[in-house]
Amino acid sequence: MLKQKLNWKRPLFYVLLPIFFVMAFLGFPLPVAPPPATKPAQEQAVVVKKKKKRVGPLVRKEDRRDDAS
Repeated sequence: MLKQKLNWKRPLFYVLLPIFFVMAFLGFPLPVAPPPATKPAQEQAVVVKKKKKRVGPLVRKEDRRDDAS
């Protein structure tokens, strides 16, 4: 009774028909918005090591350049 041989071509045609009409009026490929611009990656901070102050030879206060002015 309900054992009919199903044909896949007719349902496929009716499913794709609206898509073909839309593409006929809008063009192919369908116009879509471009993807949003990507944000630049956050820069990674680099740890700067402080240099140790070198202890020079002992200099008398009178012999320093910065005190002479």
